[in-house]
Amino acid sequence: MSETEDMIHEDALPGHEAVLEPKPDWEPRYRGSGRLEGKVALITGADSGIGRAVAALYAREGADVAILYLCEHDDAAKTAEIVRGEGREALTIAGDVGDKAFCDQAVAQVIGKFGRIDVLVNNAGEQHPDKDITDITEEQLRRTFQTNIFGMFFLTQAARPHLKKGAAIVNCTSVTMYQGSKELLDYSSTKGAITAFTRSLSENLVGEGIRVNAVAPGPIWTPLNPSGGASPEKLAHFGEATPMGRPGQPNEVAPAFLFLACDDASYMSGQVLHPNGGTIVNG
Repeated sequence: MSETEDMIHEDALPGHEAVLEPKPDWEPRYRGSGRLEGKVALITGADSGIGRAVAALYAREGADVAILYLCEHDDAAKTAEIVRGEGREALTIAGDVGDKAFCDQAVAQVIGKFGRIDVLVNNAGEQHPDKDITDITEEQLRRTFQTNIFGMFFLTQAARPHLKKGAAIVNCTSVTMYQGSKELLDYSSTKGAITAFTRSLSENLVGEGIRVNAVAPGPIWTPLNPSGGASPEKLAHFGEATPMGRPGQPNEVAPAFLFLACDDASYMSGQVLHPNGGTIVNG
């Protein structure tokens, strides 16, 4: 295990979906209609949570899927099994998206196997709760930015030469970017950066026929939260503050990622969708 994995596992992150109770709902809710037929999607953080639900839905819609993840090998194997169960090909690649060399190597592996990348989903992220800004160590601050926003830059840079006209990039930001979060100062700051990155990258690539959008989930039941992303007090009432009064499930978020990846969203770029339980934000 690398130093990065050691540090992240200090608070049990990223967490095993296999041991999470109750289990998150990742299963697609409807039959596929070929909206990603013949395409290749690279999804970070695809071993569990939102990433797994997106991988499952993309596979049902016809895409082969490259599953990037940090170190939860059992969860990644399960996601690959799900993708193959939909009749599509899966490739699992373990490593740290905050490491530029890994991102370059991972993209090379995807191209080596599939020969193309049509959809890039920058979903991997980490969060650490701290009630006081003085509790956030320099190491944690650097690590959170390294994973959440540097990783998006590195992977997009690596994938860019392979993204052709009609390709799509979908980034995962958060409701915390719009509302703020008093216990997630560094995390919510990275999500603000991700939204700005999405809008700016859209302006940069839209002329090339490449669309860039984002999804800003609210509180979603994934391993990220009980494994360290939420304090015990917050976890006890997780999602109750939303107008719907409950947390969302990964398969309630995945359709937003599908919409933005396929031709249904052909006239959308630089935008953010908000599956957040009814919370009104300025999008």
